Amino acid sequence: MPTKPLSRARIVAAAIDLIEREGADAVSMRRIAAELGVGVMSLYNHVPSKDALLSGVAEAVLSEIEFTDDPGAHWADRVRVQARAFRQIASLYPRSTMVVVSRQLHSAAGLLPVERALATLRSAGFDGAEAVSMLRVFIAYIVGSLLREVGVTPAFAPVSAPAVPSAGVDPALFPEVGAMASLLGTCDHEEEFEFGLEMLIQAATARAPGGGQTGGQTGKQVSREGTR
Repeated sequence: MPTKPLSRARIVAAAIDLIEREGADAVSMRRIAAELGVGVMSLYNHVPSKDALLSGVAEAVLSEIEFTDDPGAHWADRVRVQARAFRQIASLYPRSTMVVVSRQLHSAAGLLPVERALATLRSAGFDGAEAVSMLRVFIAYIVGSLLREVGVTPAFAPVSAPAVPSAGVDPALFPEVGAMASLLGTCDHEEEFEFGLEMLIQAATARAPGGGQTGGQTGKQVSREGTR
């Protein structure tokens, strides 16, 4: 079976695969060449440097985000759709998403999600500075949720065993932890994400001029029970 011809897309795909297996630190031009079974110098005909390769990874991941955005919907509903779309692709490529958020992208693939998010926030009446700040907050929340979900960070994540006295927790010293051990020991990631997303949207709505009642129908206020 003939070997596929070397191309930028094939090189980027190999880098994504390596990143998801071993992390971005594993990426080097020599390692990617070995993964593809080609000479390292042949890569430079398609990707000029490791930095350009990582930018290609970020752009490839972002290009897979599928938006079903309705410009006539309320801005809060549009934020929900955009946040969920980014989370979906981040869940597929968790380690590559860390590359996405660490790079300044200037391609159409990199700028389109940012353009849509800022346009949505501006339609709610936020000025430029607030729109940018809110975009950063939403991204930080999505990425933080992803890190916990894939187990990159243990902070506030479910413990491997219930935090009950038999597991070494003194209920006299930590009565709240003991009382809520079963809750601390489990986590529905989808439910937790929706709960946090609603908190952010409600906080943004409170800051929006006139309560953010622009850009379509009134946004829904979804309780934690309503996300189940």
